Amino acid sequence: MTSVQEHPAESTDVIVVGSGGAALAAAYTAAANGLRTIVLEKTEYFGGTSAYSGSGIWLPGNQAQRRAGVPDSVELGTEYFTALVGDRTPAELQRAYLSTGPELVEFLERDPALRFQYMPFPDYFEAPGRIENGRDIFPVPVSAAELGDRLARIRPVIALDQHGIEQDRETLTGGQALIGRFLLALDKTGNADLRTGTRMRSLIIENGRVTGVVADGPAGTVRLRAGRGVVLAAGGFERDHESRARHHGLPGGGWTSTATGTNTGDALAALRAAGASVDLMDEAWWCPATLFPNGRAEFTLGLRGGIFVNSAGERFANESLPYDRMGHEIRRGHATGVSHLPVWFVFDDRFDNVPALCEPRPDPAAFREAGLWRTAGTVADLAELIGVPAEALQRTVDRFNGFAAGGTDSDFRRGEDPFDRFFAAGDGPNPCLVPIDRGPFHAVQIVLGDLGTKGGARIDPDARVLDESGDPIPGLYAAGNSAASVAGHVYPGPGVPLGSGMVFGYRAVRHILAG
Repeated sequence: MTSVQEHPAESTDVIVVGSGGAALAAAYTAAANGLRTIVLEKTEYFGGTSAYSGSGIWLPGNQAQRRAGVPDSVELGTEYFTALVGDRTPAELQRAYLSTGPELVEFLERDPALRFQYMPFPDYFEAPGRIENGRDIFPVPVSAAELGDRLARIRPVIALDQHGIEQDRETLTGGQALIGRFLLALDKTGNADLRTGTRMRSLIIENGRVTGVVADGPAGTVRLRAGRGVVLAAGGFERDHESRARHHGLPGGGWTSTATGTNTGDALAALRAAGASVDLMDEAWWCPATLFPNGRAEFTLGLRGGIFVNSAGERFANESLPYDRMGHEIRRGHATGVSHLPVWFVFDDRFDNVPALCEPRPDPAAFREAGLWRTAGTVADLAELIGVPAEALQRTVDRFNGFAAGGTDSDFRRGEDPFDRFFAAGDGPNPCLVPIDRGPFHAVQIVLGDLGTKGGARIDPDARVLDESGDPIPGLYAAGNSAASVAGHVYPGPGVPLGSGMVFGYRAVRHILAG
């Protein structure tokens, strides 16, 4: 057995477990306020799932929005958010998230390394308080030259990290920029010790208080003490097949878009061992995902044409729905007994042998060889190749083509919502309804993926982890996907996972500072 050694010299004020947006927001808040901070990341890269993301951050009423002239406010965002989430999560938790967003952005932007800009991306639901072009802010791109050696420590984008597809990294955008900018800002504080290859084994609990962690690192297994608090922001349990089967009851636990080797439920296990109450264990940030030949799946976004059909050869939803809403439709449909796993994405040849998607862009040859992309000269022949009733698929395609000609989707209202039209590429009366009439015809396999699980510790507005009695566990905080989502069963808009995770990481340290 590996010996556990005490290293008093490595004791610190705050330990943050994880290195995505929520974790680094907590770490920066601590380090910038003079607290000695250790960040533990178990893989070789910083960034977690946040590094894969487009890095939209949903924080209504912030100063980056105001600079762009976006007519938003905390009140408007609250109206929208609460209309969707209702009372599924505590009202005080929702208020804490929404009211703190502007304060968080103002605090972060005091450091020139942390810069944000507004970019349009529609909210996901028609509800009071919605802004049609969205309210997301994004990190300003950062150059590789400015990052220097830090670039090699940032988890690459999913295409490179999981599929070996080379990417230009001269200028980092999205989640890459967010993590890069946090690393720049953290280094400047002089108070942050950022460690990769260091996995939390367990929490140290003394007299009912969390006082540190036991971690496995390059030097072996050690105890690291935190005098002020421990923040767990190490993601969810989407890579833990046993937990996925138990809580979600679905095949394909490996279909998550998150990085291999991450999010295996370490934080959840530690939280439960400490007596934490958990919630939303049956939920995830769902999405349709393109299954790749290596068995992994990638978040699928931005349909520009084509339709989704189930095992009956029929459409079952508006294919242009926001990804989490489509994910829920796939999950709900599968439960009816008409298999929605896999879904087949059916399209014609007008897109020059490329799926009508913004992301990802699969390689046709490799996908065909793996049986994940099938092509036929007629719709009937395609139906045979994908194992659905030929008459049903032909009827589905003919009906859809009629909708495309008339401009109205009488079945699912595709093209009526601003989000539908955001990615649209058609030139007919409804740009979301692109006919499927130019052979050969194609079908690509789509599965139910996710961007992470939603289940985790119940927290209070200061991100303190709550026990089964509803009382805070002293010294223990959680944020990001290690905490049960403030959004409950819905995904209100792009950037809610990052925005809420960063807010509660910030609020955790703000509470530590006030203690």
